[in-house]
Amino acid sequence: MKKSGGHILQDRQLIYEFIVSHSMIFPVEIMCKVLGVSSSSYYEWKSGRISKRKEALQRDTGLILDIYNKSKRRYGSHKIKAQLGRIGVSTSRNRVARIMQSQGIKSCICKSYKPQTTTSNHGKRVALNHLNREFTTGAPTKVWVSDLTYIPTDQGWLYLTTIMDLFDHSIVGWSMSKDMTAENTIMRAWNMAKTNRPPQKGMLFHSDQGVQFVADVFQTDLKKYKVIQSMSRKGNCWDNAVAENFFKIIKSELIDHKHYHSFSHAKSDIFDFIEVWYNKKRLHSVLGYRTPAEFMEEYIKNVA
Repeated sequence: MKKSGGHILQDRQLIYEFIVSHSMIFPVEIMCKVLGVSSSSYYEWKSGRISKRKEALQRDTGLILDIYNKSKRRYGSHKIKAQLGRIGVSTSRNRVARIMQSQGIKSCICKSYKPQTTTSNHGKRVALNHLNREFTTGAPTKVWVSDLTYIPTDQGWLYLTTIMDLFDHSIVGWSMSKDMTAENTIMRAWNMAKTNRPPQKGMLFHSDQGVQFVADVFQTDLKKYKVIQSMSRKGNCWDNAVAENFFKIIKSELIDHKHYHSFSHAKSDIFDFIEVWYNKKRLHSVLGYRTPAEFMEEYIKNVA
């Protein structure tokens, strides 16, 4: 069994203590060679000195463990390297990976996510795909994307609806409901989004062809705000890839590792993930390893 870095250091400490206790009987250099340690490292340990290299290793190991634990085991070497750079510690990703391996830690994200297609046999008229997989925009409230997924609990399915602004990838509106009615899914998420970030005239709202998004109550409100509705082609989940990717993130970083006994337990966890972690703390590679909140703050400063 491969030992962690902590166990290796502990074993080496025992070896050094053994050498000290037998140094009056056997030459130190011979014991070091037989026991597989360098005599220089032994003398360094004995004198109580720590080399600059070891000092840096101990410092970086502590920082990496702290970042890893604060991310709730979600960060891998890429994001940990990025976070180290944000606090002024320059190092390579390979070095971070080696230290993580020596400590026996790795990102908890390991499951693959399969995008879900939506049943759209509702017979209602759907919108054209105006977005056409153009997933970048230069300003907020230009394009919002939305989707719905389900979360298992012992009390039944909990349905999560989200609305993301493609500019900073923040979740501007969301809802959790025990049913899939338009009123309790997209309308609640839409009303939250309107409060958090009022939509602009001509803004694009993209989703799949789910029955919630073709509901009269929702389409009427989109027209009221002069928002252009866009929909993915039938059975083509990649037309809404960014919205789908958020569900990949929340499931691989949170839901796949939990068993929810109640709706309230799931709701509390998801609230914390979206509002505390994802929007404000999580580094996004697509945003240059900044958080959505930081990305928006930078934009506001630049246009002021």
